Order: sequence, then C-alpha cells, then structure tokens
Amino acid sequence: MKLKDIIQNIKVLSCTADPETEITGVCYDSRKVQPGELFVAVRGFASDGHRFIPMAREKGAAAILCEELPEDKTNCVLTDDCRLGLALCSRDFFGNPASEMTVIGITGTSGKTTTSYLMKHLLEAKLGAKVGLIGTNGNMIGDEMLHTERTTPESNDLQRLFRRMADAGCSHVVMEVSSHSLSLERVGGVHFDVAVYTNLSQDHLDFHGTMEDYAAAKRLLFSRCDTGCFNLDDHWAEFMLQGAACRALGYAAEKDAALKAENIRLAASGVDFTAGYQGECVETHLGIPGSFSVYNALAVMAAGLALGLPLADCADAMRDAKGVKGRLELVPTGKDCTVLIDYCHKPDALEKVLSSLRPVTKGRLVVLFGCGGDRDRLKRPIMGRIAAELADLVIVTSDNPRTEEPMAIIEEITAGMRGSSTPTQVICDREEAIAWALDNAQPGDVILLAGKGHEDYQEVGHEKRHMDEREIVAAVLKRQAALKRQMEK
Repeated sequence: MKLKDIIQNIKVLSCTADPETEITGVCYDSRKVQPGELFVAVRGFASDGHRFIPMAREKGAAAILCEELPEDKTNCVLTDDCRLGLALCSRDFFGNPASEMTVIGITGTSGKTTTSYLMKHLLEAKLGAKVGLIGTNGNMIGDEMLHTERTTPESNDLQRLFRRMADAGCSHVVMEVSSHSLSLERVGGVHFDVAVYTNLSQDHLDFHGTMEDYAAAKRLLFSRCDTGCFNLDDHWAEFMLQGAACRALGYAAEKDAALKAENIRLAASGVDFTAGYQGECVETHLGIPGSFSVYNALAVMAAGLALGLPLADCADAMRDAKGVKGRLELVPTGKDCTVLIDYCHKPDALEKVLSSLRPVTKGRLVVLFGCGGDRDRLKRPIMGRIAAELADLVIVTSDNPRTEEPMAIIEEITAGMRGSSTPTQVICDREEAIAWALDNAQPGDVILLAGKGHEDYQEVGHEKRHMDEREIVAAVLKRQAALKRQMEK
C-alpha cells in the first residue's frame, strides 16, 4: 500500500517523504520494525518514540510519522497527534476491517466482561453468528481463544485483530472498551453499531485524576456509535447521556426505562425477573447469582433489541447462558460450604458482590482479598471499610503486589477497617490465606476469593508467577481429605 493512502485521513502538517512510497506495515515499537514499514513515534508515559527514530531507520523503516521532526528530516510525515495517527493509519492499512462487521462496544467500571460473554452467546444462539470477542479475559475468534495483555489492545494490534476476525468469517465483534483505550485513542477511527454503558464507580484515578475526567473518557464512546444502551439506575447515566450523539435506549430495574426489569427474584442458582419492553413482557432467568446479574442481563438484552432481535429471543438466550471464568465462579468443594472466585478488585464491584451474596448465605459471609500494587492507592482503605461492613469475616492478603511491599498495601487496606468489630485475619501469603479460610470454614459459609478472578498468576516485582486459585483450593481439599482418612485409621 502506498504511503499516501495510509496517511490520507490524518492531519498532515508537513511531509518530506515520497507519497508514492510502498509501505509494508505500520509499527509503533522500534524493536519490531520490519523493512518497508511506517514507524509511528508515539509519546508514551515511560518513553518517547521519537527517541527511537534512528533505531527504526536502521531496521529499515520506509517512513516516519512524528509530532516533532528529527535532525534528519528525510522521509518524515509530521502530524499533531501520533496516537490518533497510529490508529487511523493502522485502520486504513488493514482496510478498515471493523466496517465489515457489526461492532458492539461495552464500557463501564464493572460488568464489562460478563456482559461481553453473554452478548457473544446471544449472537451465536439467536443469529448463528461467528463472533469475535475482545476483553479482559482474553480475545476470541469464534471458539478460538487468544492471549491478551490489555482489556483493549493498542490501536495497531486492535486493527490487526479486526482484520484477522473479518478474514476468519466473523460477522460480529463484541469488545470491552476501557477508559484508557478511549483516552489514548486505541479505538480511534472505530465506529460502533451499538455501545453499552454499565455503571461507573471509583477506579483508575491514578490515570484520570478525577471521577469527572474518568466519566468524560467513558462518554467518548457514545460520540462514535449509532445506538447507546444506558443503565439509567446508575448515578452517572445522566452525565453519559449529555454527551451521547446517538440514539439512546435506557434499561433499569428501579427507574422508568424503555427496557425494565420487575418482579426480581434472587437465589443461589441465579436471578429471575420479568423484562418489559414496548408493552411486551417476558420471564427471564440468568444462572449467575447476584443482583448485578439483573443489570448484566438487561444490558445484553438492550443491545440485542438495538440490533433488532425480539425481546423473547433475548430472554431465551439468557436462560441457557453459562457463567464466565472468574466471575462468581463456583469452585466445587464437596463440603457444606460454598467457594466462589470473582474478579472484583474495585470498591463498587466488591460492594455489589458482597451485597448480592448476603441474601443467599446461610452461614457466614467470608471475603478474602487484597489490592494490586502500583495502582490506585485511594481505593485500598475504601475496600477495607466495605469488606468490614458487609462480611462476617475478612481475610486480608496479597493480590498482585508488583513493585510495592505487600504488607504496606495491606496496612493501607486495614486502615479503612479501624473501629470495626468484624473479625479480621491478616495473612500476607495468598496461598496460606486461602488454606486458612478453608481450614476454618463452617457449615453454610460462603467464601468469596476476590480480586484475582480469571488470572492464573501473581505479579511480584516485574515477574508473573503461576498461581491459580482453583488449583490452590483443590490442593487444600486434597490435603484435608488425606488428613481425615489418616485420622479415621
């Protein structure tokens, strides 16, 4: 593809490169540049891509897209925003693959992953569609699982993935859209057929600074879609609607909305409710416990309605939908207690999960959790307070400490628990903490292992160490069974 075709949709301030130059690819990592590629000098948080222009040239870059001209100005395209430039050049290089599919984007603090999997199931079950999925748990092309490092990939990687999905025959793509991806133009140039807003609560303030800036980043999604589906029960819904340049379809369980859930029944086996839309009512069941499951189901049904699916089909798909790994995932124990694994690692998510488990807990509600290092420190005491207020027993442990001292993180968590009478155990080693929880379980207890979810590793320093909570639970149960047999002899 010629350079002029790749840069035709970006703002070009000046160009010293031959527009007729053949470009073999677009790259933003100087270490990975291949001969003939366009190197985009993106300014990052840790380093500036402009510093690596000489390396990119040594590796054979045919042209450079930059915001500041280097000393050697040959073969350069000057623009005012290399992040957006990377997104648009990548989109056009790969032939705008997203335009060949129906794209559904889901944004919000909590519920994105579960909602995306449920949406994928709906499209497959009722349209027979081959669906691509992009999100926290991984990327999928139909049934093929692909590894991912980010909720939303960098724009160049995203467009390459879109191309792969379109070429594989995907008719639809369901993707989680993070606030980072919107702020950093990872989804620049992508048009969404349907966008879903789930909720907003404190998170990522280390990046955005304020809740208003965080919300404003999320709101960008609704300036680039045809239909937006909004959770009207959420406090920030009105703010989101103010910036919506699209058709709006509201859903709610409390407020008036186009799609309304009524007669809600909660049980350990899931949720049941009556969904009403334009005078039609259908009974709906989703086999995932927790009141937030009502909202996840409504979000998916609203998106389905926006795509023209009948309400009955949307409800029917929810009935046979499966759960998502690490989202209130039930771990078999063979004992009179329930162990659940959930990814909730934010204050609002932890509060919602614990509140939803309380009505279905016969014994004690036990929560084991920590907070990640090198992330938002403000949420740590808040999560400690929420756990102490809503659980009967709190076990504070390590999550992904990264480069921070684990006990220092724990001390910030327990600072929010001061004055509480809720029994608390502090066990820094997460494996030991899980073992303690199971060894001290009582009949009827619900034990929530919070924070890790689908992750099968723990980040310590700059290293990812294998740690799967399912394997830990199984090992503890095996040890307990062996000890019991030994004592019975």
